[in-house]
Amino acid sequence: MTTPTNLPGFFSRLSIAFGAFFKSLGDAEFAARVRDDGVGPVAMPTPAPTAAPTPAPTAAPTAAPLRAPSAESALQLLSLLQREARLIDFTQENLSAYSDADIGAAARVVHEGCARVLREHFTIEPVRAEAEGARVTLEEGFDAASVRLTGNVVGQAPFKGTLSHRGWRASKVQLPQLAEKHDARVLAPAEVEL
Repeated sequence: MTTPTNLPGFFSRLSIAFGAFFKSLGDAEFAARVRDDGVGPVAMPTPAPTAAPTPAPTAAPTAAPLRAPSAESALQLLSLLQREARLIDFTQENLSAYSDADIGAAARVVHEGCARVLREHFTIEPVRAEAEGARVTLEEGFDAASVRLTGNVVGQAPFKGTLSHRGWRASKVQLPQLAEKHDARVLAPAEVEL
């Protein structure tokens, strides 16, 4: 038996799992195939073999274990965005009482602070080098976690289309180190003026 060399990445599997979940909800035949481990296209019925030897049972493949996200790192990033850009203050504010000009001025401050955090703590580069609007060809085996197909997606690779967004990838992350007893859940301390 050969082992596939181009296994889907985590985000591809996540997308496949969501697709299978919703397809199972809407298609009872598909759900029955999933239940019976016959996932895939409906095969034409074949005549039952006459006295073929039964192969030895093989162990079912196990799903790759999921990694738990680091809540502390996410909270640390949220804290940096609050400190430099007042992002939480901005998103928690009821904006209905403010004019568009006031909101625009506040958004400029938030934008500048967020950009500063990204520049200082991340190296971000495009996923694709081509300019947006360029024609691209995705060969068989392309990384589905890095490129999302949109529009009329039918058939198999190679796919030819127009690059509508280059995508972003973090090539380096440099979050500050935290003290051992630092409570990352406190995103911004309360302030009391005396």
